[in-house]
Amino acid sequence: MSAAKGGSGREGGRSLKVTVGTKHGRRSQSSKLWLERQLNDPYVAQAKREGYRSRAAYKLIEIDERYGLLKPGQRIVDLGAAPGGWAQVASKKVGPKGRVVGIDLLDIETIAGVDFAVMDFNDADAPDRLKAMLGGLAEGVMSDMAANTTGHRKTDHLRIIGLVELAVEFARDVLAPGGFFVSKVFQGGTEGELLANLKRDFATVRHVKPKASRAGSPELYVLATGFRGAAGAN
Repeated sequence: MSAAKGGSGREGGRSLKVTVGTKHGRRSQSSKLWLERQLNDPYVAQAKREGYRSRAAYKLIEIDERYGLLKPGQRIVDLGAAPGGWAQVASKKVGPKGRVVGIDLLDIETIAGVDFAVMDFNDADAPDRLKAMLGGLAEGVMSDMAANTTGHRKTDHLRIIGLVELAVEFARDVLAPGGFFVSKVFQGGTEGELLANLKRDFATVRHVKPKASRAGSPELYVLATGFRGAAGAN
């Protein structure tokens, strides 16, 4: 699946950019800017055309095309799966012999080939429940979760670090040797102890910035491949 082309939203060589007004002051400046981004985002339009539930699907598509993570027959976990864009991509790649389980605190509308579980992956019994649903260990753990932001850079940094650390701990419990872990972070979001832990537990750790990430966004992804297994995590 190819990513959206830069020419989307253009006609006769001119950009057809949509602007949104603040009618009667009822729409805040921040919501106005968000809506304009959505209306002018080629990935949003492509996701609607191709049936993906979010533009985030193209981030995973690009990462997978670059590094070959998803393969037929794999068992994959999608943390914070709502609304389901990443789970859709994974299901198509692993095929009918694979298994995809999406975990979220919210109910998610059914997707063919995906099992959803409403649970907190931090619960003590979550790894065992997940492995029972998968029928074994996972070949991949994916997370496109993002902590709620406050606008305070240091606080937001700590929140995303904490969330990724929890996801890594979960991945250690459910991944098969050789498996991969991919998670959203922000610029500067995988420093110090977290990065050291990933390098200890995985053969290769790298940062990835998909083209589908919005320009100017601090968002990027940490990709760890070649999980060393339970012995390497102790």
